[in-house]
Amino acid sequence: MQYYKNILETIGNTPLLKLNKVSSDVPGLVLAKIETFNPGHSIKDRMAVKMIDDAESAGKLKPGGTIIECTSGNTGMGLALVACVRGYRCIFTTSDKQSKEKIDMLKAMGAEVIVCQTNVEPTDPRSYYSVAEKLSKEIPNSFWCNQYDNLSNAKAHYESTGPEIWEQTDGKITHLVVGVGTGGTISGIAKFLKEKNPNIKIWGIDTYGSVFKKYHETGVFDEKEIYPYITEGIGEDILPKNVDFSLIDHFEKVTDKDAALAARRLAREEGILLGYSAGSAMAGLLQLKQNFTKDDVIVLVFHDHGSRYIGKIYNDDWMRERGFLNSEKKVSDLVYAKSDKEFYSVQATDKIKEVLKIMKDRDISQLPVMVDGIISGTISENSILSFILENPLHNADKEVSSIMSDPMPMVPMDMPMSLLNKCFDEKIPGVVTKDVNNRFHVLTKYDIIRAI
Repeated sequence: MQYYKNILETIGNTPLLKLNKVSSDVPGLVLAKIETFNPGHSIKDRMAVKMIDDAESAGKLKPGGTIIECTSGNTGMGLALVACVRGYRCIFTTSDKQSKEKIDMLKAMGAEVIVCQTNVEPTDPRSYYSVAEKLSKEIPNSFWCNQYDNLSNAKAHYESTGPEIWEQTDGKITHLVVGVGTGGTISGIAKFLKEKNPNIKIWGIDTYGSVFKKYHETGVFDEKEIYPYITEGIGEDILPKNVDFSLIDHFEKVTDKDAALAARRLAREEGILLGYSAGSAMAGLLQLKQNFTKDDVIVLVFHDHGSRYIGKIYNDDWMRERGFLNSEKKVSDLVYAKSDKEFYSVQATDKIKEVLKIMKDRDISQLPVMVDGIISGTISENSILSFILENPLHNADKEVSSIMSDPMPMVPMDMPMSLLNKCFDEKIPGVVTKDVNNRFHVLTKYDIIRAI
């Protein structure tokens, strides 16, 4: 007879599936690692068992104890499976943006679920991080898994998911594309694959409202990057210890809308019902398609099952309410709509009075300030006027660099117009974008109003 002793033994060894229609215009062989075949229907089953195994071995969790975790749902499901088999109590905290299906499933597995506010700082006592930590200190014989900083998370994928992908592709994988949330999946797989072949490219998919991409590219944790988003399972407003940025070659941001539409395409065209993060990975791949060749072997990791999103991305009313089923203008549309597409800028060494004349002649209220071809600052009518009123007129011979402010934010051409309002404030008069020909363009609030 062939059978498993319990449900935990069925975790792993998920299939690798060739994508056909959705990726038809992507050069190379596109393969998807379908993690919905795990018993909890997500990749999080792998690390859930690993975290509990390691906690038990270290004596941090004893028989009859309580498992506590802050989760978007999938890690909770994996931990609930472990709790059912090994006799633990489960308490999960989650954010109020998670689907009702996820919460109901956790309760069905016997877990207690506490729903917390999404739009608060991670350190706020109301956040689902803080509530979980507080409960772990109050409840005897409890263990807070803390999937964000518990390195057993990444180790699980180093020991299982990475080797599986390597073996299933016969070592021919050239690119890994995967959504990044806690960072355990991408970091664990990347560590294993790069040990086998350091030339394999690891591309992480991020979402707008998350800090990952900018931090990876600049080393700056920019709180201005943080704002609410709808996509579940990827992106963060913190830097989890499981994210090893040194192993990731590139981050690609995907909008809530594009991720949802890509997930629906996978269901309709490939017959695979998947979650929001799978849509993000698919949309990210399509955005990056120009970087692949016909000889590449690209593996996408699809984290979880679409049954958890039936009331959201697979619900037409929900999609329409958010404008996802209607066409939405993007930054590129604003650029193409401008009658004057010339990029006007000044040099940091230009005199203030010269810059004022340019503004007057061109009827421009703000200009980028360049240093060696790089945008290094911004000069506005208001800053020049304030300077002239507060200083003797002969000081207008000073270089403009002496009064310039920070550079205007750089935004991608495919960014939705609806997200632009998050870039502006009293000190930021405009944004800058760059087209496919590497030409700069400045967009102001007036450009948006005119487009509307």
